Amino acid sequence: MGIFSGLFGGDRPEKKNKGEERNDFPPVPVPAWEPEIELPLEKIIDRFHYYTDGGKDFVVLKHGTCVMVDDGLSDEEARKAALETVSKVFNYHPDMNPRNMDDGNILIFYNHPAYSVVLDEVTREHMETIRTNHLQALARAEVLMTPAGENQFDEHLMKALFGRCYFFMDAKRPEVVRIVRKGGG
Repeated sequence: MGIFSGLFGGDRPEKKNKGEERNDFPPVPVPAWEPEIELPLEKIIDRFHYYTDGGKDFVVLKHGTCVMVDDGLSDEEARKAALETVSKVFNYHPDMNPRNMDDGNILIFYNHPAYSVVLDEVTREHMETIRTNHLQALARAEVLMTPAGENQFDEHLMKALFGRCYFFMDAKRPEVVRIVRKGGG
């Protein structure tokens, strides 16, 4: 125990052996829930391409996060720009703005050009799981104000929290799986 540890809340974290992971990563509070529901990436890509009218280049991460990047970047530049954007959202805190889209899906906007597509077909199939786990989709000590009150969520917001979990998963372990070019695919 260090000399100041009693003043600041306890023991210092134990040092790990070289090569072992520490349990305090990431430094940003994240939700406990990491859904095991596999998302159909091709449908997410199709829907996001539709939402941008095919007019923007974007990068897709393993769990479906779509990140708009400047058109015409090389693949490496696009990857780098997308990962920087995800890092900015994640390290600021991923405030979300979920919007109902004309096709019945939800598009979650973050404070930088990263997005989550929440497919209606997926949420209909898994709504009971979403209802059961949506409070675990909150980051530690997170309070969201809704029309119904603090951390009171209707079905729309439960679906949005579910979708945001996948953003957190992508931010914690970012893996680019596809770069989609405007007009094409």
